[in-house]
Amino acid sequence: MKSLLTDSRIETMMKVGHFGAVEYFVSNPIRLDQSWNSYKIASRHGYVSEDWGIWSDLIRLLDRCGRDIRSTRYICPTDLTTEHDKWLDKVTSAEEKHKSKEQLIRAKEEDFLKSKSCYFGIVISDKDIEVSVLDSIEACQAEGTAMHHCVLKCEYFAQEDSIVLSAHDKSGNRIETVEFSLTENRVVQSRGRCNTNTEHHDRIVNLVNANAHRFIEARASA
Repeated sequence: MKSLLTDSRIETMMKVGHFGAVEYFVSNPIRLDQSWNSYKIASRHGYVSEDWGIWSDLIRLLDRCGRDIRSTRYICPTDLTTEHDKWLDKVTSAEEKHKSKEQLIRAKEEDFLKSKSCYFGIVISDKDIEVSVLDSIEACQAEGTAMHHCVLKCEYFAQEDSIVLSAHDKSGNRIETVEFSLTENRVVQSRGRCNTNTEHHDRIVNLVNANAHRFIEARASA
């Protein structure tokens, strides 16, 4: 009675005779908040669920899968249990893939730290430009996103014979991303935004190559 007097949504359900919905949502107000708009649409189309708990769970699953929870195609299933289980499997599969991806990234991060940590902290600079080693996968991701290139997706950070550096001005603005070969002891590529060469390209390449000994010394002391 308290809910009926204080929540117009419960009153609406009572008026249309959805007593099972009232019983469920009075005890689960958070679920009502999540599925109220879907309920209104389903109700207008004459839909009555045999189990409002499973139905509200379906709405939550659909939302997590990015489906339109205002579409009768999804929110008015003829076989509620089958649809619920189908979308539950999709969510579970997506979560398992995400978990596997996170585990893979953590494993790569561990390998990255183990093989490249001796180079962390190396900073090469002149009066205008500073080039520093990217010291985490997150830093590589930020570099790739900002520069619109594939330094992360192509996993240059994971290549045993490469070090990835970021060249930027003294204000911190990124200029180019540099790949330095640890076997050739020289820059093998340097790319600006969208894989273009900037006006500072030759200067950056020459600056890093002139300091190749820094990487040799770091490897020898590891």
